[in-house]
Amino acid sequence: MNTFIKGMDLSTLPEVERCGGKFYDNGKPGDAVSILKSYGMNLVRLRLWNDPYSEDGVPYGAGTNDLPRTVAMAKRLKAAGVDWMLDLHYSDFWADPAKQIKPKAWKSLAGKELETAVYLHTREALKYLKNRGIIPAMVQVGNEITNGFLWPDGHVKNLAAMAGLLQAGIRAVKEECPEARIVLHLDFGTDAGLYERWFDAIEPFDIDYDIIGMSYYPHWNGRLNLLLDNMNRVSQKYGKDVMIAETSIGYTTDTLGCTGLVFTQELEKNTGYPATEAGQMQFLSDLFEIVRSVSGGHGIGVFYWEPAWLPIPTCTWANANGRAYMNDQVEAGNSMANQALFDRDGNANAALLNLKQM
Repeated sequence: MNTFIKGMDLSTLPEVERCGGKFYDNGKPGDAVSILKSYGMNLVRLRLWNDPYSEDGVPYGAGTNDLPRTVAMAKRLKAAGVDWMLDLHYSDFWADPAKQIKPKAWKSLAGKELETAVYLHTREALKYLKNRGIIPAMVQVGNEITNGFLWPDGHVKNLAAMAGLLQAGIRAVKEECPEARIVLHLDFGTDAGLYERWFDAIEPFDIDYDIIGMSYYPHWNGRLNLLLDNMNRVSQKYGKDVMIAETSIGYTTDTLGCTGLVFTQELEKNTGYPATEAGQMQFLSDLFEIVRSVSGGHGIGVFYWEPAWLPIPTCTWANANGRAYMNDQVEAGNSMANQALFDRDGNANAALLNLKQM
């Protein structure tokens, strides 16, 4: 797509709705997708987990984003006239720089067998989607793969193995959805040294990708001028488009009746913006301006992460089974509720109401 991307990750939306979440536009009840689209959303990111269930078939939670649920959400988007991007995690649950757990079914696989599993999983998922007329406009091969993926085999320290696994996934995308643009996604979008080391390291492997995706969270990653510097550097050096694959910021530091929220008063101090609806709106407007200003027109857009994750205490980032899978003892709260683009009651907030003008 040639239009500047005003994207949203809505992977958890169906679970929010199952937990009782309701959405409103100026007090009028409405469908979340329709409300977001009406204010300018033009692309949606959906994650895909391999097998987000325990050995007994109990879901891990946080959307349980297996293939059938991803298909259902993609069909909903198609009916609403909204394009989408597929975010392949190659894990049964959350994948990020701190954890890239190999799927249960692939635990004993290594080398070429693991590459074949990646290829077949990617090809079969895309074929299933294509046969239902829901072809993604973009495919993200791995999620925040700063430290590699499918550990230990595909750890970034095992560079050739990581490259082979990336190539296997990308080959499947090229075969099944040749028009889809391929995204490689790292975290910490302000760390120019990190991006240069990582993309320099994969250059000899001739990996065929189109877009460099960055996570940028102002409470963790520093100021916007550093982000622009990095986006300019990598887009010029590697000849690729760049985009923000994930971002968010709090509109309040209130816990909203939930536990485990990421955004706190301490983190607010790092952002340079007040934790208010006006502050959130200004941040998003400034971020869009920064990405648009990337030299050569290579800044193609922004995805806001989970704008519809309302403060419903039962809608958490994991249940007991999910935490056990990750061996994570952290309390499973509703982590993102005070960073949504809807307020605690489900009303579209100032940032969303002004998205079209950004």
